[in-house]
Amino acid sequence: MRVIIQRSDYGECQVNDETTGFIEEGIVALVGFTHGDGKEDLDWMAEKIVNLRIFEDETEKMNVSLLDKGGKILSIPQFTLYGDCTKGRRPNFMEAAKPDEASTLYHRFNELLLEKGAKVETGKFGATMKISLTNDGPVTLILDSPSK
Repeated sequence: MRVIIQRSDYGECQVNDETTGFIEEGIVALVGFTHGDGKEDLDWMAEKIVNLRIFEDETEKMNVSLLDKGGKILSIPQFTLYGDCTKGRRPNFMEAAKPDEASTLYHRFNELLLEKGAKVETGKFGATMKISLTNDGPVTLILDSPSK
């Protein structure tokens, strides 16, 4: 499982000119799955994201988590995180989980974030989405689950 998180002042997902998810002050998370991802990956990633101290405290040190801050997550499914561009000129997506499996994992991941106390907004799995965000910092981190 791979997630790119961006600390954001604003994030929005639109599908066919309709907003499916909107946040102010939180994390925009681009979420991808590969073959063999499962419960342990989802649990680890959800726990890591909600507790990662990437927001600034009163001394301007990154010492505050999303849960501490009461921020939101805009979770966007993104199979292209497993695109392999090492050969040729077109990405190979063979490492991305199949759509049915990835959809199940994505929805369960969002449920886990909610269970851990995060406020979650989402994109739409399988849709063409337009993502807008204002990256705060900028702070952008790439997280891979330990089993990969």
